[in-house]
Amino acid sequence: MTLPVALAGSDVIGQAKTGTGKTLGFGIPVLQRVVTAADVEAGRAAALPGKSPQALVVVPTRELCVQVTNDLLGAGKVRSVRVLSVYGGRAYEPQVEALKKGVEVVVGTPGRLLDLAGQGHLDLSQVRMLVLDEADEMLDLGFLPDVEKIVDRLPAVRQTMLFSATMPGQIITLARRYMTKPTHIRASAPDDQGTTVASVSQHVYRAHAMDKQEMLSRILQAKGRGLVMVFCRTKRTCADLAEGLTDRGFAAAAVHGDLGQGAREQALRAFRNGKVDVLVATDVAARGIDVDGVTHVVNYQCPEDEKTYLHRIGRTGRAGASGVAVTLVDWEDMPRWGLINKALELPFPEPVETYSTSAHFYTDLEIPESATGVLPRADRTRAGLGAEEVEDLGETGKGGRGRGGRSSGGSTRPGGRSGGRGGSGSGAGAEAGAGDEAAEPSRRRAPGSRRRRRLSDGVAVEGAADAAVEAAPTVVEAAAAEAQAPTAKKTTRSRKSAASKAGIPAATFVEAAVEPAAAAAGEAGAPGDAAADGDKPRRRRRRRRPDAAAGAAAESTD
Repeated sequence: MTLPVALAGSDVIGQAKTGTGKTLGFGIPVLQRVVTAADVEAGRAAALPGKSPQALVVVPTRELCVQVTNDLLGAGKVRSVRVLSVYGGRAYEPQVEALKKGVEVVVGTPGRLLDLAGQGHLDLSQVRMLVLDEADEMLDLGFLPDVEKIVDRLPAVRQTMLFSATMPGQIITLARRYMTKPTHIRASAPDDQGTTVASVSQHVYRAHAMDKQEMLSRILQAKGRGLVMVFCRTKRTCADLAEGLTDRGFAAAAVHGDLGQGAREQALRAFRNGKVDVLVATDVAARGIDVDGVTHVVNYQCPEDEKTYLHRIGRTGRAGASGVAVTLVDWEDMPRWGLINKALELPFPEPVETYSTSAHFYTDLEIPESATGVLPRADRTRAGLGAEEVEDLGETGKGGRGRGGRSSGGSTRPGGRSGGRGGSGSGAGAEAGAGDEAAEPSRRRAPGSRRRRRLSDGVAVEGAADAAVEAAPTVVEAAAAEAQAPTAKKTTRSRKSAASKAGIPAATFVEAAVEPAAAAAGEAGAPGDAAADGDKPRRRRRRRRPDAAAGAAAESTD
């Protein structure tokens, strides 16, 4: 229905259910109408319009961008159409180089498209065809400002095509601002009049949050189960669930916004290649992702609205195949589910209360009665996520981001400083510290040990005597040097400073160092006669040390 209108150059609003081939609905007209080098050689065109792209396809997510690009490359292989995917998370340089060489079609996400256009690398002045895939999402509040900026850079005379499975009335009204006499095409099978795909068997259960993982583990052991997609609302739930399923023996991988682009593409490649058979994802993978062999879709958390529900369960039952969709609704999500059920006219106004031990749960989904919460070792045949290599994308906007989403180390700054979390001080200080430890191995502390300095009720904590024994030679040398100094006013403060550096309580140090200091002063004849006569130097607010520590200190000085 779309091809004749789109090939004629008219504007089109295309609406059809998920899995019915909307990508080629706009892809074939785009590939047919662009001018390629093969057309020039065959005499069908006088010359290429230039190196600037002739068609622009805007998509909301990176995963959908990769998928649409691959579909267009496959369909346009015979005509040698150059298609470039442009999205965030990848390095700029390869995309800039490809744009310099020239492309016919650019598929991209709004953010990276605007970045490259603003830097002058992407010229949109020659675009004759604009496609908004998943148009309701593209024109929603979050993407509308970016879409308007992109449209402002395009020529006024162009063909515009919008495609999506859901197209609310207000979105159609908004879309007409960018279109000229558009033709609205709604395609559906004659025997499929409902809002959802008829080939998808839907099951809805009211489940307890603490029993959901047990229920999911049993669903993953149902008869005839192939690839499975599990959807969560939050990134943390997605990551925790994937880890929990892996611990139970399932080959699971996660796709969510906190992962780097390399990890996200690694998980999707492993899922497509069959190394992983359970993909736990947020709604970032709910739109447009087309993977062959997905037999089950599980809504681990209730979707936000009816549109999200339709796109989620549309990952199965694609291209005429059958599938199973299971939705687990918490008690607090019952009002939200009631709105979804009413909007889609589904027969589940009050989902049945269900647990992992309920008999109807096993019967509805054809789960063997012997299934438990752990996958038997004999059934663990998948290679797992680790078997899929991570592609080096030259990712931008992150440094070593892993599953937690943030870099674990600090970045190196000029001057030897290490910034960020976990960063140390200056490089010179670090080198000096390392040299001191190498010169005096006896003063080096064991890994994991900590230095104790506090005094409790006048009693030194354990380890003070040992510290005094180790540092006694250093303390004596410091005291002798102070005795030979020309001024005697700073002796007490200097000794306390030396004691603090050695890790000894000030009270222990003063009495341990008095006698050596007096002896050194008497021999040198320095201004320390009062100390040599037996008078102790004035001390400020010192605490009395215990007898045990005093005996140990006296022995060390002897």
